[in-house]
Amino acid sequence: MAEVLNHPQTAITAETAKQETPATTDGFHLVIDALKLNDLNTIFGLVGIPITDLARLAQAEGMRFIGFRHEQHAGNAAAIAGYMTQKPGICMTVSAPGFLNGLTALANATTNCFPMILISGSSEREIVDLQQGDYEEMDQLNAAKPYAKAAYRVLHAEDIGIGIARAIRAAVSGRPGGVYLDLPAKLLSQTIDAVKGKQSLVRVVDAAPRQLPAPDSVKRALDVLKGAKRPLILLGKGAAYAQADAQIRELVEKSGIPYLPMSMAKGLLPDTHEQSASAARSFVLQEADVVLLIGARLNWLLSHGKGKTWGGAPKQFIQVDISPTEIDSNVAIAAPVIGDIGSCVSALLGGIDASFPKPPAEWTGAISERKNKNLEKMAATLAKNPSPMNFHSALRAIRDVLKTRPDINVVNEGANTLDYARSIIDMYEPRKRFDSGTWGIMGIGMGFAIGAAVTSGKPVVAIEGDSAFGFSGMELETICRYDLPVCTIVFNNNGVYRGTDVNPTGGKDVAPTVFVKGARYDKMIEAFGGVGRHATTPEELTKALQEAIASGKPTLINAVIDEAAGTESGRLTNLNPQSTAMKK
Repeated sequence: MAEVLNHPQTAITAETAKQETPATTDGFHLVIDALKLNDLNTIFGLVGIPITDLARLAQAEGMRFIGFRHEQHAGNAAAIAGYMTQKPGICMTVSAPGFLNGLTALANATTNCFPMILISGSSEREIVDLQQGDYEEMDQLNAAKPYAKAAYRVLHAEDIGIGIARAIRAAVSGRPGGVYLDLPAKLLSQTIDAVKGKQSLVRVVDAAPRQLPAPDSVKRALDVLKGAKRPLILLGKGAAYAQADAQIRELVEKSGIPYLPMSMAKGLLPDTHEQSASAARSFVLQEADVVLLIGARLNWLLSHGKGKTWGGAPKQFIQVDISPTEIDSNVAIAAPVIGDIGSCVSALLGGIDASFPKPPAEWTGAISERKNKNLEKMAATLAKNPSPMNFHSALRAIRDVLKTRPDINVVNEGANTLDYARSIIDMYEPRKRFDSGTWGIMGIGMGFAIGAAVTSGKPVVAIEGDSAFGFSGMELETICRYDLPVCTIVFNNNGVYRGTDVNPTGGKDVAPTVFVKGARYDKMIEAFGGVGRHATTPEELTKALQEAIASGKPTLINAVIDEAAGTESGRLTNLNPQSTAMKK
């Protein structure tokens, strides 16, 4: 069968071979049949030995194969597809170097709790184990284990069905994450009886079963909440992933408690909701006395739950999480509620009735006063129209366009571009904002954009810093090849953070943070048949974005930003210490 599949007319020949030999099946077909049986019909990947024929046959069998220029971006697309659908996104790579490229995305998916399965072809076990020097020889299974939620290898065709079933369940049950599935080349061409093969396939039933919280933990949480004088609800991307949108909204509104969304939880309730405390973020984190965490972890993004971010007053935390080991990871949790978010929130709702105390007016009033003050200050900043554009004026133009299309997916990465967009671009629907996440990793842009466009069928606007865009920019060709409705906006300020640094030695080499001055990123997409636009004013940016969304065509807008507008590391200057010599 392997010889048949290597024929140039793969789709036709493979089907003919299948018809001619109905008594047997092979590893190629079993992998595809197992995925399709579990409603996994899209593969993101990059072909090569030994998976080229598998990709061809998958397409011939009605699956969608989205081919990338680099495996890391295929993995990122699969991860964001998993986040959007609660089904594991599938990434397929070649062995060794291709596997390693995909491993970054797998690790990022595991860290961010995105369900995905990285399927990689590999060298034969007997050669790898004896280190005999096979083509792209590598012990991929053991390399993947530290960075995946689970890792499996399938050696026999009759085990393909159970292997894929285990990978699916591991990816989505409990706390979701990345799973590695190793398929040696010899496995794919193995043949077995067709009836036996069909019987070996497994359709996973209830892959992510509900996990109900203990009633006493719910009561404890409600008691802590009742005693709060300055309560706050903090929503993480786990809350958005849970798709318990109606219950979460009801909890917020029924309790009357102000809420603060983390960046990928924006849109669970509209950012313009009256209970949103986003515009008073620092104030509420410092002053709250009881914080209800829903699908959020007290990691570095929340200063580990301590320090000046949280103020000096003692706090009590209520944490809703599916993983018991997350509790007390940084600070003591007064009331852990363990279970799936939908069940936990529903249980909490059951204890909030007309007698449940509303937050004191002095607390909600203080938040409202701080919000209005900060919003007025931001409005004044956004109203300015400097030339060249700065981050605020450019993002104001984007914000005003996106406000008319709340259904559009927004991808966002960079340093300053991410920091400012997160606070300026309002979201109105859940699971529409995708960004650098828990790791703060750059390079997710085009992979997330492609994954979101393919999965949702909706337009995507990717707001990219010029440095962040450079990690995945070649995927513009992928966007154009599949004619995806993705508009990429590159904030071009000629460098990392900004383009004003100089080489202190006066030498020929530019400073480490500086790019080519006046680069025209819009010309890149034109080379692949897409639409390029060059914007130097908010008006030009508005017009270009409106036209891009209306056309649905792959578009890149080169938005020229003042090269002095950025700040070092965005708002993470504490994570990028500079030497005393450089500060001088």
